[in-house]
Amino acid sequence: MMRYLMSRLWQSLVLLLLVSMIGFAVLNLAPGGPLSQYALTPGMTQEALDRIARQMGLDRPLPIQYLDWLWHLLQGDWGRSYRDSQPVLGIIGGHLFATLLLMGTSTALSIAIGTWIGIKGATKRYSIFDYTATVGAMVALSIPTFWFGLVAIYVFALKLKWLPAGNMYTIGDGSIGDYAIHLIMPSVVLALVNVAVWSRYMRTATLDVINQDFVRTARAKGLSQRRVLMKHVIGNALLPMITLAGLQLPTILGGALVTETVFTWPGMGRLFLDSLGYNDYPVIMGLLMFSAILVLIGNLCADLLVAFVDPRIRLG
Repeated sequence: MMRYLMSRLWQSLVLLLLVSMIGFAVLNLAPGGPLSQYALTPGMTQEALDRIARQMGLDRPLPIQYLDWLWHLLQGDWGRSYRDSQPVLGIIGGHLFATLLLMGTSTALSIAIGTWIGIKGATKRYSIFDYTATVGAMVALSIPTFWFGLVAIYVFALKLKWLPAGNMYTIGDGSIGDYAIHLIMPSVVLALVNVAVWSRYMRTATLDVINQDFVRTARAKGLSQRRVLMKHVIGNALLPMITLAGLQLPTILGGALVTETVFTWPGMGRLFLDSLGYNDYPVIMGLLMFSAILVLIGNLCADLLVAFVDPRIRLG
């Protein structure tokens, strides 16, 4: 287990290095640049722009800029924002809770609802419920997240006035109940696609376990359908779902970016888009690296959890 863990950590470090190199190169080769915001200042001259570039170290070759950024990153200095000179880690930390709250709630919803739909669809195969769940999953996978979010705002916030249209809390309130009300729409919208994915995978995994010999033997012993499901089927069907949970992290992060923008949720996704608008390269790179670290940690935890739950798997 320890050898496997060290191997995965080494692979993760190499992957993070590659992600940082590609991200840094693509970001700096994109049109515009960090100086474009200064160029819009009235009365700004080319000499002043060149002086700012020297002060920010942007006049050096790109590989030198990358190595300098990487050296400071390894020392815990993720840089400072071009917009307000605040530390990048502090800016990300200020938006981290909002994103984790949204992701955690939507993930719990998608796992609970998707697992239930998948198991029920497998046990009632070719029934009206199964066909309805299949069609519903295809529709959910086809609906753009931003469109569903806008429809939800129009119906539940503007027409019915049941829920707030956006933000994380009401100014001057900030109670737990207020947070919960603001969380309903963005978490449900973000969970929509993941419910469809979980239900399809869970249905397939459950059908695969149901057709195994040990399940037939349990039924032959006279065990009830409910006991067979609870004791033999669900636990084994959930094993591949643990791996899926780790693989779904990039999808959830990508969905959070759109959802936070639609609902003006003050998380890392909205921060990323705002930073793109300002060409705030240090914050963008910080968000890229932070997201990559979260994805790698999620995948590693999923692998280790599968090995812990299933004693047949040995990590060497």
